[in-house]
Amino acid sequence: MAESAEEVYARVIAAVGEGGRLPLPSLGDWDVFPWEAVGDRVVPKVLAAPADEPPRWGESESKPCPTCQGLDPDRVVWEDERWVLTHHGAPSGLPLVVMLHTREHLDMADLSDDLASELGRITVRLTRIIGSLPNIGRVHVDRWGDGGSHFHLWFFARTARLGQVLGSYAVEWDAVLPPGPEDVWRADLHTVGAKLANWGGHARA
Repeated sequence: MAESAEEVYARVIAAVGEGGRLPLPSLGDWDVFPWEAVGDRVVPKVLAAPADEPPRWGESESKPCPTCQGLDPDRVVWEDERWVLTHHGAPSGLPLVVMLHTREHLDMADLSDDLASELGRITVRLTRIIGSLPNIGRVHVDRWGDGGSHFHLWFFARTARLGQVLGSYAVEWDAVLPPGPEDVWRADLHTVGAKLANWGGHARA
């Protein structure tokens, strides 16, 4: 069972004290992070001039596809012959973050009608399964294609009743909040894999 809002809040207070601020995560150093501090204000960065886009992972010999090179079997939550659901190896700030990949190296626009149909069904099932875990307020489903060319879809479960951890900013809070307890996280991964396997495939977590 994922932690309650009160448990997450207590974990933050234990880390930084009442009124304390959590440290800026590494994403604050990313080129694509749009904000910077100027004096005592946070303002948008100056937009850089247009330039050629760098190749994504899997689009050049210097950046081979990490998914095609082999996913870590210890990170597989569920799999079948066409899809693999993984986690990132350790808890993060949100209760649960998992990623669905195609086995075959395809981008989203390359999915056949059959794969697209399966994607829709798996997405809805995962949203229902994860969303039914205790203390989960919502499941966000996100797809970005700028880092890796191998299709992957993110599922972010946010804690219920933490009023600031809402919408697209929940993804940033995942990097800001201290990680939750590993035993709770692993139990929830096991539940997700086992319930998804009711429709086929194999639970691995």
